[in-house]
Amino acid sequence: MPLSNIEIVHQDAALLVINKPTLLLSVPGRAEDNRDCLVTRLQDNGYPEARIVHRLDWETSGLIVLARDADSHRELSRQFHDRETEKAYTALCWGQPTTDSGRIELPLRYDPPNKPRHIVDHELGKHALTFWRVVERCGDWCRVELTPITGRSHQLRVHMLAIGHPLLGDRLYAHEQALAAHERLCLHASLLCLTHPQSGERMRFESPAPF
Repeated sequence: MPLSNIEIVHQDAALLVINKPTLLLSVPGRAEDNRDCLVTRLQDNGYPEARIVHRLDWETSGLIVLARDADSHRELSRQFHDRETEKAYTALCWGQPTTDSGRIELPLRYDPPNKPRHIVDHELGKHALTFWRVVERCGDWCRVELTPITGRSHQLRVHMLAIGHPLLGDRLYAHEQALAAHERLCLHASLLCLTHPQSGERMRFESPAPF
């Protein structure tokens, strides 16, 4: 598949920063017909050395970094593991929170009977922490900035659902009204800060949400 709708935000000898479109996997799925994904498109179109460092969900768009050599991959992976990177997401959520900001600290786990959904589980779940801030209020929905401190699967989607504000267009977690409110999942990785694995320079990338 071509790179036609994949924006390369930054590239150098060590890394690539990509603005991933919605409805594209970050890495290949298990089934053979799910091979099409961001990393294979890059590898097939001039970047055979591209290595995934972190992931965005299939429906989530926005900023993602890939390494171009083993040493850079190791260092970038360490930064994500040690929470030395900064990430923020823009989302549209259903309803109007009673305050303008807050934190959600609820443990999460995979829910096999309802795969690929995740759920809050205070006994078996893994620690998860999200900060949120209202950016704009508009009728039945609001625009929020979400900052995940941990990186659990579906963390932002499940956390916002848990406080009564599911994301618009979320086919896994939204109720009927929130699902019908937008044609896509309204979740976009809009900010990514990291330290360059070779130069040590602190780098900041921003991408406005397409919704």
